[in-house]
Amino acid sequence: MAANMYRVGDYVFFENSSSNPYLIRRIEELNKTASGNVEAKVVCFYRRRDISHSLIQLADKHAKELEEEKESPVETDMSDKQKHQLRHRELFLSRQYESLPATHIRGKCSVALLNETEAVLSYLDKEDTFFYSLVYDPTQKTLLADKGEIRVGPRFQADVPEMLPEGEADDRDQSKLEEKLWYPECPLSSKQIDQFLVVARAVGTFARALDCSSSVRQPSLHMSAAAASRDITLFHAMDTLHRHNYDLSSALSVLVPAGGPVLCRDEMEEWSASEAAMFEEALEKYGKDFNDIRQDFLPWKSLTSIIEYYYMWKTTDRYVQQKRLKAAEAESKLKQVYIPTYNKPNPNQISLTNGKMATVNGAGPGAFHVAGGGRACESCYTMQSAQWYSWGPPNMQCRLCVSCWMYWKKYGGLKMPSRAEVPEESTSPSPVPTEPRSRGHTARQSNHMIPMRNSGSPKSNMKTKQAFLLQATRLTKLARHMCRDVIRLRRAARRPFIPINCGAIKAEYMLRVSEGQGTRLPKTRAPQRSTLTSVVQFLESRPAAQAPRSHRTPGLQTPPPRRLLSSLPHGPHGMLGKRSYHHHSRAEPDRRSDNPGTTGGPPLHNGRSSSSGNSRGGVTIRKRRPNWIDAPDDSFFLVTRETRRARRLLSRTQLRHACRQPCEQITLRRVTQGLPQGLVLAPPNPHPSLRMRGPIVIHD
Repeated sequence: MAANMYRVGDYVFFENSSSNPYLIRRIEELNKTASGNVEAKVVCFYRRRDISHSLIQLADKHAKELEEEKESPVETDMSDKQKHQLRHRELFLSRQYESLPATHIRGKCSVALLNETEAVLSYLDKEDTFFYSLVYDPTQKTLLADKGEIRVGPRFQADVPEMLPEGEADDRDQSKLEEKLWYPECPLSSKQIDQFLVVARAVGTFARALDCSSSVRQPSLHMSAAAASRDITLFHAMDTLHRHNYDLSSALSVLVPAGGPVLCRDEMEEWSASEAAMFEEALEKYGKDFNDIRQDFLPWKSLTSIIEYYYMWKTTDRYVQQKRLKAAEAESKLKQVYIPTYNKPNPNQISLTNGKMATVNGAGPGAFHVAGGGRACESCYTMQSAQWYSWGPPNMQCRLCVSCWMYWKKYGGLKMPSRAEVPEESTSPSPVPTEPRSRGHTARQSNHMIPMRNSGSPKSNMKTKQAFLLQATRLTKLARHMCRDVIRLRRAARRPFIPINCGAIKAEYMLRVSEGQGTRLPKTRAPQRSTLTSVVQFLESRPAAQAPRSHRTPGLQTPPPRRLLSSLPHGPHGMLGKRSYHHHSRAEPDRRSDNPGTTGGPPLHNGRSSSSGNSRGGVTIRKRRPNWIDAPDDSFFLVTRETRRARRLLSRTQLRHACRQPCEQITLRRVTQGLPQGLVLAPPNPHPSLRMRGPIVIHD
């Protein structure tokens, strides 16, 4: 029960979001609202992840300067993991207050000012312990050192000289060291001095009666007499008596000069009622921070005037009344509150899909089964946990185990550095992708794992992924060799759209290496790469053969070819059964066929007519053209009826051979029955000059 009892002055965790880390606050007040709920007035602390990167660099520079000023040797043997976790323990104090519901408290913590004499690693050994050394202003976006400082040294303290022995005179000139304001062994008695002070008070009361401004502020005689009896009048009377060598007649004549009696005022009389009210309001907000009081409330007053008024204000009845009111208010306020342990489920918990456990890709029948697609913990790379929590942007599908999730909530980071963790200098996380327009698009996107482009045209909805280069490291190559039974490359190759859990393979590899199974590892050799100069010299000595230039596409007035080329191009821009988005600008030169039965007609490029329309049964059909506005960035292929008909001319063996050797040309070796009238194929082995990398030209 004591752990759930929170008092004023405690450092606590507050939860304002189910997915974000806890807020760290210090309880200043506990107030009960009209609805019966308890609110806590707290002081805000900020983490490194909450401030800008430029201020982080300033804080690191300040910490480096402190380490250089230390007389003791600095601890430089910290590992990267310890340095990473130590950044999570650093906080920044602020002067900002806010009110939060007490029901959002999730536990206690400890925050202390950075102790220069204590080892930094000691903060890592203590649970829920943080430190701070700088003050952050969220409104001005500034970072300053804390004002609390012990001023020790010759810059702040005087050197006390040694005591003189008895009988030895002090040779120093006392008039240069100090100024005498009163001589205790003066010829006047105490009675005479008191009588002179009474006369000085009477002169001050008479002077206030003659002053118009004083009569307005102090309309009664008692108030004027009380103001004349303040210390400023007595100090002036005693100073006047000392300056005139304690001669009463001479001092009295100075109190009442020719122009009228002397009027002495202090800060209590100089300040107006509105200024006094503003000072009390500022004192309630900032406390005894006179610099902030002068800057925000009383900029026309000097700092000396504000401090002098404060100590005079403490002697008034106004201060005594406010002190009594604050004491009574503090008695009525809550001093502690009991918050039960929060045990509601977190929305970020990952539940089992349909009550079944998912399997790691490539895992055998006896492998461990986990929920959530088999992904390892993003922080510690473990595969087993009592509960999993989703972490990070939704499109990354990262998750954390129970211990790493609690570390994330308390310390605002991961135990181990991770690429998925948002760095301090990075930008905001990527937004959630837009929903597809239809269910069909959703199924297509999930099946092929391709981002959608909803540009309005069904032909350009599918967009190719950006190309990438997979450069395997030495650790990856060794893991492939040692964990063949876990990866099962052939099985994974048959399912290319199911991701392989690299974290599980890495964990299995580290486990096997620790067990001594990695004694017989294959030796990897570094690749011997040639220099750029040697490559250029090699290419200059062996010039490439120039390919013959193909002729231009025949125009409408040119006699069209009267045969179907048997050599079908199979390359990046003329793949069989597919048509590149950009139109080809090369064609087969005009050749006459020796086969009878061929008739003339408009030329077909890639199985399509080059004219603006085709005539079918006397009806003119317009040519289909893709929309240039909806064109994708790379390319897409449009299959026509003629292309499908030509594709059927290839056997299954020829298709497989073409897939294995995509850069070679495709040659039709058999004639399919039922060809359209007037469509004649060339011989199986045509002349090499006919094998051109150009479009398919078909004549009716």
